[in-house]
Amino acid sequence: MCSNKRVMKKLLAVFLLSVLVGCATTSNFSNPEKPKAVKNLMQKEFDTIPPPAGKPVVVAVYSFTDKTGQRRPAQTIANLSTAVTQGADAFLIKALQDVGRGSWFTVVERVGIDSLTKERQLIRQMREAYDGDKAKPLSPMMFAGVIIEGGITGYDTSTKSGGNAARMLGIGPQTQYSEDIVTVSLRLISVNTGKVLAAVNIQKTIYSASDSLAVLKFVKDGTQAFEIESGLTINEPGTQAVKAAIEAAVVELIKEGQVKGVWDFRTDDVVSAEPRADAQPAPPTTPAETKPLPAPQPPVDTPTQVEKPKAIKKKIEKVIEVDKPSVKVPRAKEQVNVQLH
Repeated sequence: MCSNKRVMKKLLAVFLLSVLVGCATTSNFSNPEKPKAVKNLMQKEFDTIPPPAGKPVVVAVYSFTDKTGQRRPAQTIANLSTAVTQGADAFLIKALQDVGRGSWFTVVERVGIDSLTKERQLIRQMREAYDGDKAKPLSPMMFAGVIIEGGITGYDTSTKSGGNAARMLGIGPQTQYSEDIVTVSLRLISVNTGKVLAAVNIQKTIYSASDSLAVLKFVKDGTQAFEIESGLTINEPGTQAVKAAIEAAVVELIKEGQVKGVWDFRTDDVVSAEPRADAQPAPPTTPAETKPLPAPQPPVDTPTQVEKPKAIKKKIEKVIEVDKPSVKVPRAKEQVNVQLH
């Protein structure tokens, strides 16, 4: 009888502990998180990749769709939701803008080209209606030199799964995990020739893990069962996995283009050797320009060919007077006075 009471006390303590743990795990729902910006999972790789040797490449993205056709896995019902996001083109455009600190690509709008052309047509009509022939025309749209095509080409579920469990006297933990793989493809196409300049395929693993603790006891001589189970399951968001795979594909596409000679990375030597486009060429320097300025010279006293003999004689007399010592010679009257004293 005493042993049954001890067992019941232990089970009650475990039950209260599981209730407290359950309250702790569900308390986050009462304080929902505020919206926050999606972080770039490959920010370090984006920052460290060298900039291009030339100007940014003007690129257009028309579509980047889900080509898998898979639905979200469900055990009991037929799920109509897709396994991956249908708006991956937004992630691709953002990755092209951010790679290399924005020094690699200039992205032009082509996903919403219909809305863009309608808006430009509306502006043109309104200007013509109010200004007539004096209406200011719109600037021409920028065209792209290359197009990036591709999509989400694969989504494999449960490529690896397993778990571990251990129990003693009906009490023990349990761990389970599974892995999915998503594949994205990118290719760079020249608008001028239609040639595929570079192509890459990137795979990203999506992890899911579950940890639980279970308690199973039989009381009253094995006629009644007492069971408690508490656990936590963490699934890596599929949208974040697709975003990370696209960012990695953009970086690999740049590296593939450099290997195949589509473009090149900028180095310190190239940067120091190439002048700026808006810089004015410096005038050539001669050795005479680098010499120090001569000291100021006294007035030139040498005669020229056009000078007359009288002028030459006056200049010579001036030079002689300047070269005489600065002793005042007394006149005849002054000399007499000096002798009298």
